[in-house]
Amino acid sequence: MFTADIENRGLVLDPRTKLALMLTLVVFALGGTGSDIQAVQIGTIIISMLPIVLLFTAKQWKKAVLFGLLYAVLKAAELLLIPNLTGAALSILGLCCMIFVRLMPSLIMGAYMLSSTTVSEFIAAMHRMHVPQQMTIPLSVMFRFFPTVLEEFAAINTAMKMRDIRIGGNNAGKLFEYRLVPLMVCSVNIGSELSAAALTRGLGVSVKRTNICKIGFYLQDTAVIFLAASLYVLWVLGMIGVIK
Repeated sequence: MFTADIENRGLVLDPRTKLALMLTLVVFALGGTGSDIQAVQIGTIIISMLPIVLLFTAKQWKKAVLFGLLYAVLKAAELLLIPNLTGAALSILGLCCMIFVRLMPSLIMGAYMLSSTTVSEFIAAMHRMHVPQQMTIPLSVMFRFFPTVLEEFAAINTAMKMRDIRIGGNNAGKLFEYRLVPLMVCSVNIGSELSAAALTRGLGVSVKRTNICKIGFYLQDTAVIFLAASLYVLWVLGMIGVIK
C-alpha cells in the first residue's frame, strides 16, 4: 500500500515540496491556525484537497474518490449541519467532524508521500537541506519501517485466515495471540534489519555521500510551494488586520 511505485506516481514532486506541503497541512488543517480568518479558511480547504489531486495524478482512482467524497461530506456537515444542531448530537457529530476533517488531509498526504518517494530520494533531499545525519538515519529507517510492517501484517492476516483464526471463525479466541505476537516480533526484527541496512549503505560515515537520484524543483513544485506560501501570507495579513 505504501511501497514507493516510481513508475506510476503521476505528477512528480520534489521530496522537499512534499515536506513543505505536509508542514503546511499540519499547521493550518490539523492545527487550525488562522481558522478565525475567512480567507485562511478558504485557502485551507483548497490546500487540503491537494493530496487528493495528487492521488488522482498517481492513478490511485479508488483512494482519491473515496477520500475526496469522505472529506467533502464531512466538511459540508461541519459547515452546514453542525451550526443547526444542539445538545448531544452537536457534541458527537461536531467532535467526529473536527477530528476527521483535521486529520484526513495530513494522513492522506503522508500516505501519498510514502507511496511516491523512494528512500534514496528522501535521503538526497535531506542532504540538500543539510539535515544532520543524526536525524536523517532515523527518519530514513522510519520511512521504510511502516510500509514493511504493513506488508508483514497483511501476510500474517492471510496466513491466519487460512487457519480459520479470524473474526467469526472457529478459532476467533486465538485472534490476538496469533496475530499480535508475530507482528510484534516482526516489528522488532524489521527495525533491527533496516538499521543495519542503513549503516551498511554508509549513512553513518562522516564523508560526503553521492547519490544518483535526480531531484529538483520544477514547474509543479513552484505551483505547490506558491499555494502553500500564499496561505502563510494570508494568515499574516489577517493577523495585522489587513484582511478578515
